[in-house]
Amino acid sequence: MNASIFAAAGVRASCGAVALALLVWASNAAPAGQAAPANKPQQQSSAQQQPQPTAAEKVGLSFVNWGFENASPLQWDVDAEGVLNIRLLYDYERNSPNRAAGHWHFQLQGRPGAELTLMFHNFENIYNRRPGVPVSKNSICFLSEDGRRWRAVPMEFLEGNRLRLRVKLESGTLYLARLEPYRISDLEKLLEEIRGHKLVEIADIGRTVEGRPLEMIRVGNPEAAFGVLLRARSHSWEPGGNWVVQGLIRALLEDDEVSRRCLKRYCLYVMPMANKDGVARGLTRFNMQGRDLNRNWDQPADPQLAPENHALETWLKRMIAAGKQPQLAIDLHNDESGGLHLARPPVEHLQRYLDRMKLFEELLRKHTWFTEGSSGPGFRNPGTLGEGLLERFGIDACIMELNCNWIAGLKQYPSGAAWEQFGRGLREVFFEYFGHLGAEAENKQP
Repeated sequence: MNASIFAAAGVRASCGAVALALLVWASNAAPAGQAAPANKPQQQSSAQQQPQPTAAEKVGLSFVNWGFENASPLQWDVDAEGVLNIRLLYDYERNSPNRAAGHWHFQLQGRPGAELTLMFHNFENIYNRRPGVPVSKNSICFLSEDGRRWRAVPMEFLEGNRLRLRVKLESGTLYLARLEPYRISDLEKLLEEIRGHKLVEIADIGRTVEGRPLEMIRVGNPEAAFGVLLRARSHSWEPGGNWVVQGLIRALLEDDEVSRRCLKRYCLYVMPMANKDGVARGLTRFNMQGRDLNRNWDQPADPQLAPENHALETWLKRMIAAGKQPQLAIDLHNDESGGLHLARPPVEHLQRYLDRMKLFEELLRKHTWFTEGSSGPGFRNPGTLGEGLLERFGIDACIMELNCNWIAGLKQYPSGAAWEQFGRGLREVFFEYFGHLGAEAENKQP
C-alpha cells in the first residue's frame, strides 16, 4: 500500500474519532437551563463489588459437616429467620412401605461464640407398615467439642414432629449426635484390646452386604455347662448394645473371684455389630439391601439379601450340631421406652419360657439399674430374633430395649459409661440365671 493510501486512511480515522467524541459529548450534555451532571463513575465501588452475606454467614455458620465415620447423611439450609434446618434422609425397607430416619451425627463449623437455633425434620417414619414417630417431648441430643467427650441436653418437641435445639459454638466447632456414638473404629479398639487373651476367641463368621467382616467373640470355656448369646447393633442408630457388651466383656476378663466363678458356669458369645454397613454410613435401621435384621427370623435367612443374619444362623446351626447350643439369647436395642420384649409364639413349653423370663427380669432388677419391666401377654412381634430363635431352635430369647432418653434406675440421661455399668451387672445376672437352670435340671432327674 502506498503513502497516499495511508494518508487517506488516516484522514478517515481522524474524522471518525472526532465524530465519536462529539456524539459522546452530546449524550452527556445537560439540556438548556440545567446544570451539567457529575461525571458518571467508571466502575463500581469496592462495597458494591462485595457479595452480600448469606443467611448462614449472618448467624455465624460456615458449614455442616457429615463427611466422617458414622455421620448421618442429611440436607441443610438456613432460612430467612436464621434457623438452621436439618433434614434427615430416610432409609427404606425392601418390598415394603417401611422407612426410618432417627439417627443424627454431624459437626457444625462456624464463628467461635456463634449461637445457633437448629430445627430437625423428617421423623415421619413408617414402622411395621404403620406411621411411627421416633422422637418425643423426652428426646435429647448429645454434644461434644472433640467427638469423644459427650454431654446430653434436652430438646424441644414441636408441632409437626420437629425437634428444636439451641447451641453455642464455643470453639467454632461442635459435634451433635442422637446418642453417644459407638463406631466401627471403637469396636476395632475393643477387639485389639482383648485379642490374644487366653479366655477369648474372635472368629470371622461372615461378611456384610458391602464385605465388612462379622465377628463372633467368645469369652470363657466353650465346654462350660451353659452358654449365652448376645447380639448388638442390628439397627445401626442404636449404639447402646455396643456399650453393654463392651462393659460385660471387660468385666468377665477381670482377674477377680466374681469373674472366675461366672466363667466356670457359663460361656459368653457376642456378635458385637450386626449392621456394620449401616453404622459406617450413618444410617438408621436397614441393611444395604433394605432388610431389617430384626425381622424374618421365622424363616431361614437369605444369604444374598441378609448375609448378616445368614452368618449368625449358620454359626448357630454349627453350635447346635456340636452340642453347644446357647440356652439364652438376647438381642440388644434402643428405643424411647426400654424394657424386655418377650416372645409368645405358639410353641410347646411357652409357660416354662415365660417363667424363665420372669426370673431373668427379677435378676436384672437385683444386679443392674433395670426398672422398665416386660411386654404384656398380648404382645407379639413375629419375625424378631427373640421369637425366631424360640420357635425354630427352642432357645429362650428376648429383645432388650435400652431407653435412649432416660435411665430411670439411675435418674440420669443415658451414656456410654452407664450402659457399660449395666453390662458389668449382667455378669452376675447370668451367673444366677444359669444357677437356677442347673437346679431345675437336677430336680427333674429321677
